[in-house]
Amino acid sequence: MRKLSSLVCGAGAGLAAFYLSRIRDPQQAAHSSWTNSEKPVDACGLWDSNWDCRDPRLMVRPLKNTLPEEENRFNSDLEKAKPKKARHIILVRHGEYLDVGESDATHHLTERGRKQAKYTGQRLSELGIQWDKVIASTMVRAQETADIILNEIKYDKEKVVNCVYLREGAPIPPQPPVGHWKPEASQFYRDGARIEAAFRRYFHRAYPDQDKESYTLIVGHGNVIRYFVCRALQFPPEGWLRISINHASITWLTISPSGNVSIKYLGDTGFMPVPLLTNRIPRDAKNVV
Repeated sequence: MRKLSSLVCGAGAGLAAFYLSRIRDPQQAAHSSWTNSEKPVDACGLWDSNWDCRDPRLMVRPLKNTLPEEENRFNSDLEKAKPKKARHIILVRHGEYLDVGESDATHHLTERGRKQAKYTGQRLSELGIQWDKVIASTMVRAQETADIILNEIKYDKEKVVNCVYLREGAPIPPQPPVGHWKPEASQFYRDGARIEAAFRRYFHRAYPDQDKESYTLIVGHGNVIRYFVCRALQFPPEGWLRISINHASITWLTISPSGNVSIKYLGDTGFMPVPLLTNRIPRDAKNVV
């Protein structure tokens, strides 16, 4: 009888260990299910399923034992913790602005920038999206862009969330380095922490009680958006400067209930006339349309 009890306990412990290993390393099972290659996936290519620290399997009390009632409790808690719907996050870069003066207060949209914002607002309106939330950087060019877009999508301006975390900055030293842009090292530490905090605030899978797909519009800046894209897709964030997006462009990311992230649009401006396509900042009023 003692030997039988030891055997049962050993088998139970083995099953628990196997189950926990699958929780901790789901990529192993997924990898063998879709590929015939025996070559292991590079560590940089593996998807971190708990990137937002909201993996349901880690949000519930773990199994104490392998008894049926304990497994039923765990499965019930797990089902309640699972998100049911997707979150769509649409990012819009501000329109073209004139970089003159010593402060953000003087960085207003150009006439072309205002036209860009209007076209973007019209495009978003044509998509027929019912917006759950609109968030805008507190910088002047983003605020002006957001105001123009809000007029087109008929969204109540009183409900807009103005966020200082979304202000433009230097998120992380880029790779490869570039010679024409060399902010002080302290700027990366200062801006990087803030921009990373913004990412963690707005990018995560849905809450379990979300009963429909949600749509969030964020009006912000080129550097911030490019960094968000790299972080959300789990690409090396140091590669953010390899991406170029136009003024008033639309970038659309979807976070599925499983936590997987996909990109639908990246810097889309195909709805604008060619003369309005810009991505660099004019610093001379003579060059402004």
